[in-house]
Amino acid sequence: MKQIKILLSIAAAAVCAVAAAQTTADEFQARYERLVQRVGYDGVGVETLLDRWGEAFPDDMRVPIGRFNFYYHRGHFTEMVSVPGARRFLGREPVLTLKDSNGQDVPYFEEDFFDDEPFGEALKIVDERIAAQPDELRWYYIKISALADYEKDSPDMCGSELRKLIMRNATSHPAWTLDGEPASQEAFQQGIGEYCARFYEVGSEDTYELFFQLSTMMNKYFPQNTVFINNIGSYWLIARNNEKTAAKYYKKALKIDPEDYAAKRNLQIIERRQAKARKK
Repeated sequence: MKQIKILLSIAAAAVCAVAAAQTTADEFQARYERLVQRVGYDGVGVETLLDRWGEAFPDDMRVPIGRFNFYYHRGHFTEMVSVPGARRFLGREPVLTLKDSNGQDVPYFEEDFFDDEPFGEALKIVDERIAAQPDELRWYYIKISALADYEKDSPDMCGSELRKLIMRNATSHPAWTLDGEPASQEAFQQGIGEYCARFYEVGSEDTYELFFQLSTMMNKYFPQNTVFINNIGSYWLIARNNEKTAAKYYKKALKIDPEDYAAKRNLQIIERRQAKARKK
């Protein structure tokens, strides 16, 4: 009888092995997406599914991305905070507005917070992937975005990572990939440009300075890209209220591309401001 049980166990294991072998990477992805929809990125069963997926397809980069999301979301939570008198906070619109005891409107905003231990585990996963695939941009973007979320309006570590990435691109000329496919220099510029836009939207003193630093670095290496020229103009216009210097950069952008929409629009803003000031 004991021998029969052993044989049955072996047979069951063989059936499971065949079933696992028939599961493709895309099927694992579909299962993962359905599970995440039900329980969230860090819900019950997600880690087990990622373990099985990783065992079956150890080179599938979607698995470490899933593991990163597991720890990132496990450590992430939001709270409602009141910021009296603010129209925007950390680049966000208010979620709701309530009256205080004096009948004044008090806007409430959603703010991100993190537990350090699971957040550190998330970064560890990405750092391991960067070490293994140093030319894959997705890992850098995941890490930088996570640091930007964590640091909010004081992006010190985030800024350091971006500056290192720009310098490496300029000095080593890596054969970048993005999600496993070759990535052009145009794609690299677009990625950095999106981070610049994010820091501009947050609108703190520190994020404005990082916005300016990154745009200046990128303008040095890509002088024909008007995005970064316009960024420098917007720094002088918005962060430093220096219309003369701002206009100089917008005009520089228009010399490269006479149809540049951002430069045209911002020059019009400056002209309207100056016309209004003259009427006073």
